Amino acid sequence: MKKIAILGSTGSIGTSTLSVVHSRPGDFRVIGLSAYRNMRLLARQIKLFRPKLVSVKDEPAIRKLEKLADLSGVKVYTQDQGLAAIAAHAEVQTLVVATSGIISLRPTLSAIERGKTIALANKEPLVMAGEIVMAAVKRCGARMIPVDSEHSAIFQCLHKEEHRALSRIYLTGSGGPFRDFPKDRLNRVTPEMALRHPKWKMGKKITIDSATLMNKGLELIEACRLFGVGPERIEVVIHPEAIIHSMVEFCDRSVLAQLGIPDMRVPIQYALDYPYRRDNAVKSPDFFRIKALRFFKPDNERFPCLNIARQAARAGGTSPGVMNAVNEVAVEAFLDGRIGFNDIPAVIRRVMKKHACITHPTLEQIFSVDEWARKEARLLCYQQ
Repeated sequence: MKKIAILGSTGSIGTSTLSVVHSRPGDFRVIGLSAYRNMRLLARQIKLFRPKLVSVKDEPAIRKLEKLADLSGVKVYTQDQGLAAIAAHAEVQTLVVATSGIISLRPTLSAIERGKTIALANKEPLVMAGEIVMAAVKRCGARMIPVDSEHSAIFQCLHKEEHRALSRIYLTGSGGPFRDFPKDRLNRVTPEMALRHPKWKMGKKITIDSATLMNKGLELIEACRLFGVGPERIEVVIHPEAIIHSMVEFCDRSVLAQLGIPDMRVPIQYALDYPYRRDNAVKSPDFFRIKALRFFKPDNERFPCLNIARQAARAGGTSPGVMNAVNEVAVEAFLDGRIGFNDIPAVIRRVMKKHACITHPTLEQIFSVDEWARKEARLLCYQQ
């Protein structure tokens, strides 16, 4: 029985992970869960999975949880201590990192330093501190298994292949809800429009990132770190059907692709079971009903976030972290109605122009630069 913990258990990835666990009660034991606001859902998860440790936002959240769940035998922490306690717990073999934001970076490193397997669904550890994180994975003998459908696809295609033979990575994306919108219509996009993703049901922030194509940009940076390639060897391909989740090309021009219907339970289960595969209840793709598989180049003029991310990947150091921090603030401001859809890349560019990149930053410098970037972005988004 594999013992797991989930950081961000009430979010989309967290609930999908627990769906996989619930379908196979003899294979997994949940040791720890963390949540931020949704205490009602967390209470139901505690009742069903009886974890040993739970982490919540603050003391008021603990008091609310106490009214909703039987916490006997459960150690409950606030966020400052809780994520670290869960990540470091001796019984946890696999840590599913499904939180959003910078808060997952230190717990992820803590688990890596203890040689655990990381099922990574959060972008910040690799975008902000990819050099530090991957060096720690190598040094500590830990294992990093990507959960994002695209990176899982690449990981699966490279399994047992000679990495030195890798020529190119094709990172696919559906193109989001505005793939066919003319540029002038993008000025009139509302948060409600942007939150209607055509293929995936996700949290608000990642759904907006998918609409701007920043999500592909962040994934490009992640892929550089995970697979040890430069951004020039990663091609982003718009694939509206979202059947091919990504592809790899080798030096002999052979291309391997991973296909499947859009269902996050598949890459989640693969990460939990690796290096084995197990049966599940997910439907197979019906190739006789798929009329076409289409592929397009991304339009960098209409969706400049992808090029901004590629430039940040080339610069390296603290540049990707600054981009990520500003994007988070800009997306929040867009959802609040403070800025327009096309203002998101404009704000990112303005702050990045002010940033003096640190080539090989320490963890402390990464956190310091993140704080600076968020402050600059808020000045642009909320005080103009």
